[in-house]
Amino acid sequence: MDFSLNAAEQSVEDLCRKILEDLVTEPSLRELDTSETWVHARAWQALGEAGLLGVAIPEKYGGSEIGLLALCALLRQLGRATAPSPALATLVMGALPIARHGSEPQKLAWLPGAATGKHFLTAALPAHGHGDDLPPSVRASQQGTAFRLDGVCKLVAGLPAARRVLMAAEDTNGRVIVLIVDPKSPGISLSRSMATSGEPLHDINLLDVRIASSEVLGSPDDGRSVATYLYECATLGVCALSLGVAERALRMTARYATERHQFGKPIGSFQAVSQRAADSYIDVAAMKVSLWQAAYRLGAGLPCERELAIAKLCAADGGHRVVAAAQHIHAGMGFDRDYPLHRSFLWAKQLEMTLGGASVQVARLGALFAADARQPEAGLRATE
Repeated sequence: MDFSLNAAEQSVEDLCRKILEDLVTEPSLRELDTSETWVHARAWQALGEAGLLGVAIPEKYGGSEIGLLALCALLRQLGRATAPSPALATLVMGALPIARHGSEPQKLAWLPGAATGKHFLTAALPAHGHGDDLPPSVRASQQGTAFRLDGVCKLVAGLPAARRVLMAAEDTNGRVIVLIVDPKSPGISLSRSMATSGEPLHDINLLDVRIASSEVLGSPDDGRSVATYLYECATLGVCALSLGVAERALRMTARYATERHQFGKPIGSFQAVSQRAADSYIDVAAMKVSLWQAAYRLGAGLPCERELAIAKLCAADGGHRVVAAAQHIHAGMGFDRDYPLHRSFLWAKQLEMTLGGASVQVARLGALFAADARQPEAGLRATE
């Protein structure tokens, strides 16, 4: 299958790369390291002004509706630049589910702002495993025209700036429902922590929080499919960012292995170094092809659970190997925080474990293959 980007998608990637190369410099990132702000505001604003944030949002709501592959191309470039942004939370976990399952008032309220970068959104997701494997940690009970929410959501990105949080809850009938929650609602408190990359994360504590039934995303009877789509979008976004991070680390490693000399020769000419770099190149290639396959199927509305698990496995396992090889080949330089490689390493480690590491994906794939073995006709999907 040809996974080449079309002209519009390639234009998105090229323009995004140019903007980020101009604005996301090492001095600007160091300035963020010492500030209270995590998001690279200048880059985010520039992407919004260029119309790049709305590539997967329908034109009716202020986007360009180029498609999911264009959004993955945008995320890939953000990963390459290690540009701190709310793109994963706002554009992937927030805007995509609202665009597919939201009511007209919900779409009008939140999609135009997301397309321009003015509104931040996010979602509360299970830290490990798959959305269908873990019951929601929030309980919902309907009381008149509202739902009462109680529980805790762990390690939510994008807060406290996010205007709304998409949150799955289990109601008294055992149904899963997804609600659009205002994080400033009475009864909500936030507990702050920090990810490996320096991104702030928050636990959301809910006690007797009342949310109007009009804020249910989709219908209560269809909540599980809404939650599954939300998780699938988040997984794809993590894989796209991981690919960009790994490509950056590989490029830095190739350049260093060419410029660094030992015994009068570039270290890249030594067999052990060249083999390690070649293995990293193969890992990045696997990350790339598995990402585009999963993105194509999700964007086309095809079953993609297996493809997403494979893409996440390649991103977690391959991404880990790429940044580990980069650190080893750079030797002491790789551990110097004045040298930019450490950003790729820290980002890769965070993304590796987001929504479950490699072992979680291997277990999930094993379960899917076992299910196919019990139902041979299911295996025919691989030939679609």
